[in-house]
Amino acid sequence: MRVVILGSAAGGGLPQWNCRCPICTLARSEPDRVQPRTQSSIAVSADGSDWLLINASPDIRQQLFENRTMHPRERLRHSPIRAVLLTNGDVDHVAGLLTLREGQPYTLYSTRGILDSVNANRVFDVMAEGVVAREAIGMDAPFEPLPGLSVTLFPVPGKVPLWLEDETMEIGAETETTVGALIEAGGRRLAYIPGCARVTDGLRARIAGVDALLFDGTVLHDDDMIRAGVGTKTGWRMGHVPMRGENGSIDALAATEIGRRIFVHINNTNPVLIEGSPERGDVEAAGWTVAHDGLSLSL
Repeated sequence: MRVVILGSAAGGGLPQWNCRCPICTLARSEPDRVQPRTQSSIAVSADGSDWLLINASPDIRQQLFENRTMHPRERLRHSPIRAVLLTNGDVDHVAGLLTLREGQPYTLYSTRGILDSVNANRVFDVMAEGVVAREAIGMDAPFEPLPGLSVTLFPVPGKVPLWLEDETMEIGAETETTVGALIEAGGRRLAYIPGCARVTDGLRARIAGVDALLFDGTVLHDDDMIRAGVGTKTGWRMGHVPMRGENGSIDALAATEIGRRIFVHINNTNPVLIEGSPERGDVEAAGWTVAHDGLSLSL
């Protein structure tokens, strides 16, 4: 199984277009210290030829351009992207669908709840019926989006997308609006969880023994955005478990048998993004890798 991290940042990317926080400023002035990153997305393949795109970032055009494996190879129109899977309905995971509208056949997979939110917005009708098939997938029901690639979706604690929040919103509920994906090929297993509000016993049991885990690294501490002076929301309020602090993911997953541990979906205020920083050193000493765009895995 081959995996390419197309985008490793959270919503807004790095640097965020309107942000002058210290980390975004370094990303513009000293990219050797803070490597710029695009918004969250990965691609997975069992054979290195046909690929499953997981989450369609607003930066998808740039991501596909910068990864030659994703370039057209046949005829006048072609894409190795044969299927797309959504793990939630966040803008930074669905907006890229509008770019993937140029008459290219593929199948869009997700839970019924996530697909319903996409289907309810008529702007996504640009993915023409008869060209892009939309298929709802049940929880804990393995399916093959591509030959040789098996995917099982499972609920993780989270929340509905920001654009669907209302007075009934519940943070930390396990529903089909925020899911993880267990991906298997050739006897190897990858868990992809770019959004998670907390680590539960059920989640630990679900991912135990995987060869690689790509996990929500949005914030280092619950109050990252408040410390940076650019917002008032905590990681918990946004539906993201912090890396460190009470119930942080590093300690919560420390005793779970996992092969490679990689943080993805990293917010622009997270200090682990700074090369050589104490925060980066702490995370790496705990056995975690901070993802960057273009990071490839062969499992």
